[in-house]
Amino acid sequence: MIGLAVPGDLEAPTGGYVYARRVMAEWVRQGVAHRAVPLSAAFPVPDAEVLRQTRARLAEAPRPLLIDGLAYGAFPAVLAAEADATVLLHHPLCDETGLDAGRAALAFETERAALAHARHVIVTSPLTARDLTARFGVAAERITVAEPGLDPAEPSPLTGDPPHMLAVGSVTPRKGYGFLVEALGACTDLPWTCTIYGATDRDDGEVRRIMALIQRAGLADRIRLAGPVAPERLSCAYREADVFAAPSLHEGYGMAVAEAMAHGLPVLASRAGALPETAPVARLVPPGDIPALAEALRALLGDAPLRRRMGAASHAFARARPGWDETARIVAQALR
Repeated sequence: MIGLAVPGDLEAPTGGYVYARRVMAEWVRQGVAHRAVPLSAAFPVPDAEVLRQTRARLAEAPRPLLIDGLAYGAFPAVLAAEADATVLLHHPLCDETGLDAGRAALAFETERAALAHARHVIVTSPLTARDLTARFGVAAERITVAEPGLDPAEPSPLTGDPPHMLAVGSVTPRKGYGFLVEALGACTDLPWTCTIYGATDRDDGEVRRIMALIQRAGLADRIRLAGPVAPERLSCAYREADVFAAPSLHEGYGMAVAEAMAHGLPVLASRAGALPETAPVARLVPPGDIPALAEALRALLGDAPLRRRMGAASHAFARARPGWDETARIVAQALR
C-alpha cells in the first residue's frame, strides 16, 4: 500500500495537486493500492504544533511513503529522518520568488538537510534533477524523473478576432504576471484581450499589485483576472484562446504550458527554469525583460499566420509526449 502525503487541499487546481490527483487516478486503473495522507495547509511554513501533528500522521501512514516536497522541504532534519520516505519535488522551495535573501538561505539549508534523509527523490523535470545534484548534493542515482503526463486534445482553431491571450497559474510573484501586464500595455494599438486563470488566495499583496497595474495601464476592459477554474472550463479556455503566455521567473516543469501545446496554442514563455525544455517550440524571452516580452507579444498578436505555424508546431510536439499512465508507472516503480 503506497501512502501519498500532500499538504493542504488535494482538490486545489494548481499543478502540484493536479499531478498528485492524476497519478492516483492512474494507480486505480493500474491496480496499485494507495491511500492519500493529508497534511496541514500551513506548509511550507509550519509551526511546532503542525510539525508535531505531522510526525504523528506520518508514523501511521502506509509504506512505502511518498511526501510532496511542499511539505518535505520544510521538515527539520530529524523529522525527515524519522519519515523514511521518498520525496515528490516539483521545484525547490528556496526558488519561490519574493523571498528575501535571509528567508531564501534558510529555506535552502532546511531543504538540503531534509533531502539528505530521503530514501529517493522523484522530480518532474530533468532540469530539477540536475539542480538537486549540483546545488543540494543529491546523488543522481537517488533521483527519478517522472514528467507530468499529457492528455491528447483537439487543436484550437486560432480564429479569435481580436486574438485572445491566455495565462494559467496562481497569482504569485514567481508567475511574472506584472511583466505581462506592462508588456501588454505597450501593445494597446493592437486588438487583443487577455484572461489570467489561477488562484488569487496565495499572495494578497501580489493580487493587489497586479490589479493596480491593470488599472494604471487602462486595461481593465482587456485583461481579466478570472481566479481558479474547474478542469472542464479550463479545457474550454484553451480551445477558445489564440496565444498562451507564461512569463514566469521559474518553473520546475510548466504543466499549463504543456497543456497549451496539447491544444495547439502558440506559446510565448520566459527562458526560465524548465520552460525551454518543456516547450522547445515556444517563443522564448529572457525572464523579467519587459521590452523583449512586448516585442514578442507584438509579433504574435499582429500575425495570424505566425500564430497558426507556431500552433501547429506546438500540437505536433505535444502529440509525442507520454500520457499520465506512464507517469504513474514511473512513480510506482521508483517507490518499489
